[in-house]
Amino acid sequence: MSTAPENTHGENLVEEIRSELVEIDAMEVSDHGDRYEQLHQKLTTALTSIDGL
Repeated sequence: MSTAPENTHGENLVEEIRSELVEIDAMEVSDHGDRYEQLHQKLTTALTSIDGL
């Protein structure tokens, strides 16, 4: 069962990811790789924290 704070955190993460994707889109293509790697790490951390995996 989800609680409101967890849901809020999930929504905040989604908004952060969206913002980062917008920033990446505005960058030079040659700089995308590093930013995508950072974003990948953030998403991996978020996913592994679900249910203590």
